[in-house]
Amino acid sequence: MPHLPDVVLWSVPAFVLLTVVEMVSYRLHPDEDAEGYEAKDAATSVGMGLGSLVFDALWKIPIVAIYAAVYELTPLRVPVLWWTLLLMLLAQDFFYYWSHRGHHVIRILWACHVVHHSSEKFNLTTALRQPWTTWTVWPFYVPMIALGVHPAAIAFTSGANLVYQFWVHTERVGKLPRPLEFVFNTPSHHRVHHASQGGYLDRNFGGILIIWDRMFGSFVAETKRPVYGLTKNIKTYNPLRVATHEYAAIARDVRAARSWGERAGRIFRGPGWQPAAAAPSPSAAASASASVEETVA
Repeated sequence: MPHLPDVVLWSVPAFVLLTVVEMVSYRLHPDEDAEGYEAKDAATSVGMGLGSLVFDALWKIPIVAIYAAVYELTPLRVPVLWWTLLLMLLAQDFFYYWSHRGHHVIRILWACHVVHHSSEKFNLTTALRQPWTTWTVWPFYVPMIALGVHPAAIAFTSGANLVYQFWVHTERVGKLPRPLEFVFNTPSHHRVHHASQGGYLDRNFGGILIIWDRMFGSFVAETKRPVYGLTKNIKTYNPLRVATHEYAAIARDVRAARSWGERAGRIFRGPGWQPAAAAPSPSAAASASASVEETVA
């Protein structure tokens, strides 16, 4: 198999340069309608990103072993050519959509992804605010491995998807021409995704393409200024608490549950789920979910 570069590593200088440009733009042209930067928040986002690099390296050990086992068991093989890479990128983006959507509507998965939504700011450092427990993502790409896609190609296409999404975390780019807005995930679409109010909740899950949201009923256009963060913000810059607060909330709810059905619901139902005729528990109310039961499951 041809060597595929680490696109995330190669993109780090661009990440730094674009972040500096965005910071300078706010300094030279302040926008009272934009969140901009706050030093402690940006530092937390960068710290979460650096921590994710360390933990991702650890999670990759068992994940690569599982992927390699599945790849060896399947008789199928997809060659790595320029046009098959494009098809792999399309397939990865499709499975990313379902992974992302699942991480909003299943609470134990949301406990991982909530980290990325925990900032009340929306700028390029928000893109770096990544979870430390990405072991919840790998099952969504097993179908690609079973169809003969090499694990290294999964890593490459996932990295390309991640790199693309960096630039959509900004308020400095307005709406793009309509054909681009129709097909691609853009800053406008992703601002909706990071919003915490009303009809914006649990929308626009696409990575590179927004067509999956249009196809599967989760698309909402940006019509009013988003309010960023969680439905109940955690108000902390402590990276350890940012990384673990929802897991701790789940543990409290499971301990307080009165039945096995409720315990299962606290783990596998939506982040805002409550058992019938039960008052909301303090930790469930504080789960800071960007998901509600009234949105698409």
